[in-house]
Amino acid sequence: MQYSAELEKIARDLAGGDRGILAADESTGTIGKRLQTIGVENTEEHRRAYRDLLFSAPDVSKYISGVILYDETIRQKTADGVAFPEFMRQNNMIPGIKVDTGAKDLVASDGEKITEGLDGLRDRLAEYHKLGARFAKWRAVIEIDAQRPSEYALTTNAHALARYAALCQEAGIVPIVEPEVLMDGDHDIARCFSVTEHTLHTVFNALYDQHVVLENILLKPNMVISGKKCAQQASVEEVATETLRCLKRAVPAAVPGIVFLSGGQSDQLATAHLNAMNAKGPLPWLVSFSYGRALQAPALKAWQGKTDQVGKAQDALLLRARLNSAACSAGYTVDMEKTS
Repeated sequence: MQYSAELEKIARDLAGGDRGILAADESTGTIGKRLQTIGVENTEEHRRAYRDLLFSAPDVSKYISGVILYDETIRQKTADGVAFPEFMRQNNMIPGIKVDTGAKDLVASDGEKITEGLDGLRDRLAEYHKLGARFAKWRAVIEIDAQRPSEYALTTNAHALARYAALCQEAGIVPIVEPEVLMDGDHDIARCFSVTEHTLHTVFNALYDQHVVLENILLKPNMVISGKKCAQQASVEEVATETLRCLKRAVPAAVPGIVFLSGGQSDQLATAHLNAMNAKGPLPWLVSFSYGRALQAPALKAWQGKTDQVGKAQDALLLRARLNSAACSAGYTVDMEKTS
């Protein structure tokens, strides 16, 4: 695989400029569960209208560099009939696409998962490129407890991530490599550190073996954090310190940017953690965000499926996007939550 200045520029544009990525790639089933929480029926038009209000929020591109779309969404249009990818290009955002088909049970394992979607991926990437996608996402799910993850689960998921990344680069698409060590469980931050470091080393070894150009990828990792059920939750400062210590051990400086997932954290905590990490700069990579629920949840709640609430929902999205943008330059404070 040859280095591409164009792909590196896309990667740096996605992670730089105090902007981050909006993950709006929920499957039909997942978005249906979220719509159900506000009493909205899971129809194609309701899904389109909701995504439309997110993408068309006034000046959202000041804070959002790109949007990860789902297969259905990349083929949809705004209320004015403009294809979503074209609308994004017109508004200084880069269209992206989720290409994995979800995590399934890993054969001959103790309930661990493997992400599928490699079959036919080369042809799908070619089609997505024609539709306007310039970056893609593939999520590997790494479960953690006292015994897991197994070496088997780590190596098979790393191999799949690397195959996906190589195919993306062949197609002229920047791959976001997302090995997510889950927050679920009662493990402490030390256990998360150990598993995350091992996971990242395994993934980067696979990327190297499959000739993936590191300058032409983005990494989307979890933060090093206490499990949700852990009695002793790590502080914001500890999460920032341990996450950066882990990443400096495992992530080559050739990688242009790291765009964190929120992983089920609250909106404010995800922002505070990102801010604390950037306060410890300069760092070897651009450090930004690629959030789904941590950006969308307030907007969804404000919308309620009502046309007259679109403006209120967009304001809620813009607030979270603006605060996370501030966190990219360590300019976020908790007081901004009250005054913005």
